[in-house]
Amino acid sequence: MDIRPDVLAAIGETPLIRLSRLHPAGNLAAKLEHTNPGGSVKDRIALGMVERAEALGHLRPGDTIVEPTSGNTGVGLAMVAAIKGYRLIAVMADKQSKEKQDLLRAYGAEVVVCPTDVDPDDPASYYSVAEDLASRPGHYRPDQYANPANPGAHELATGPEIWRQTDGQVGALVIGVGTGGTITGTARALKARNPAVHVVGVDPVGSIYTAAGPGGVHTYLTEGVGEDFWPDAFDPSVVDAYEQVSDAEAFAMTRRVVREEGVLAGVSGGMALVGALRVAARRPDDLVVTVLPDSGRNYLSKAFDDEWLESHGMGEA
Repeated sequence: MDIRPDVLAAIGETPLIRLSRLHPAGNLAAKLEHTNPGGSVKDRIALGMVERAEALGHLRPGDTIVEPTSGNTGVGLAMVAAIKGYRLIAVMADKQSKEKQDLLRAYGAEVVVCPTDVDPDDPASYYSVAEDLASRPGHYRPDQYANPANPGAHELATGPEIWRQTDGQVGALVIGVGTGGTITGTARALKARNPAVHVVGVDPVGSIYTAAGPGGVHTYLTEGVGEDFWPDAFDPSVVDAYEQVSDAEAFAMTRRVVREEGVLAGVSGGMALVGALRVAARRPDDLVVTVLPDSGRNYLSKAFDDEWLESHGMGEA
């Protein structure tokens, strides 16, 4: 019988599918991370960070995990906490969707919502609030932005999975950059096997990674990707090039991929696809692989709500 001992054993080995309707040339494939049991790529790092903390003695039975999150890491941690007997406080910026907040509460997490439009070092920012909460006795912050288990989980599993699934034929890797863990670990694994793999980071307009252009660093609507500071978990040396994608492009692609490919991806996945399509068009001889981090179920009240899109200047999405 193929019965996993618990939900944590079902993390990983997500499918890779060819997106031949979006890109008829046939050299574009996407890894569907929403098929992880917690619904996103962040399940991988949640388990890795908790297991590392346990090994180092930072977490003990009954402790509370505190993490600033755009939602998905929080869900992964909540799932792990449920199995291992920890409490979770998820600290979120108020731009995150209601679905994500409600989902975290469904898992039993306490959700603390903070303002988006403040500097990272402002006492009201979700980074600062999480740091303050984590300083209390019996509280521990995994800190996905600096934890080596973040890129480590992808170097150990995500990259090798892509290598096996493509028979080593992957020529380009295109991933949205948030904490930087997914692109760092996956790229390291693939480049270790073939240094010629071309790695492209996709970034929303307004994020620090590509903010040299007009406007600099500013807020944007695409969730769970981009940053306003450089996380320690991100190794920029693995990235060969960047693609910058606007909110309008990301939201439009999120709606397009479900209608043409039947894949209900989240908005960060839509953003990654915009970049991946550009790369696949420029590199027709390469098999281009992208990662779709989560499901569009987290964004029904935004990406799939015509009134919301119109109120934010994206009525044509």
